Amino acid sequence: MSKCIILANGKAPKKDVIKFLRRLGYSTLICADGGANSAERMNLIPDFIIGDLDSVKAAVLKKFSDVSEIIKLPRQNDTDVEKCLKFVIRNKYTDAGLTGVTGDRLDHTFCNLGIVIKFYYSIRISIIAEHSVLQPYTGYNELQTVPGETISIYGLDPDTKILSKGLKYKLNNIPLPFGQKESTSNIAVADRISLNVNNGIIFVIRDYNVMKKNGLLYTA
Repeated sequence: MSKCIILANGKAPKKDVIKFLRRLGYSTLICADGGANSAERMNLIPDFIIGDLDSVKAAVLKKFSDVSEIIKLPRQNDTDVEKCLKFVIRNKYTDAGLTGVTGDRLDHTFCNLGIVIKFYYSIRISIIAEHSVLQPYTGYNELQTVPGETISIYGLDPDTKILSKGLKYKLNNIPLPFGQKESTSNIAVADRISLNVNNGIIFVIRDYNVMKKNGLLYTA
């Protein structure tokens, strides 16, 4: 199973996040264009730098030219993060941890949330941003949790129904259509919850530090 970190050109994570993901087996670091600037500031060496290379600083590109594989893809019909994801899918990676994908521009943040859905059936993607971890789910899933843990659930489509067990505020086969209804700050009441999602994909957002402390990152 091959796992990678994709570091984009948004707000950079703390270096500890990258180190922790590497300890979990996310051994390949891929920078989406200007994400290489963040890597350089954190004294990290990317395995790959991929994108149209319009955001990475020339000095940074030169610094990494002998130690990183640089792949310039000038096409404009996909984003640099998408270019990275298409590359790792072609190369049989199974998991991608996306970070640096949120920041000052809401359009970029919104686009990157959509990318999670776009590539859902090709690779397992999670987003780590600030103190949060976002993971998408469909079908039946059991998640290890900590009683009292805050768990927020967001649906996207009015036809997507969610049935839950182990949450304080139960979801009884109901939709959570975006802009109409959501389950923000729900609470786990057991050490395991189940989510049965029919006809669509949902986002589950949890606290990074709680998951890290309790060994829950990337477990289902």
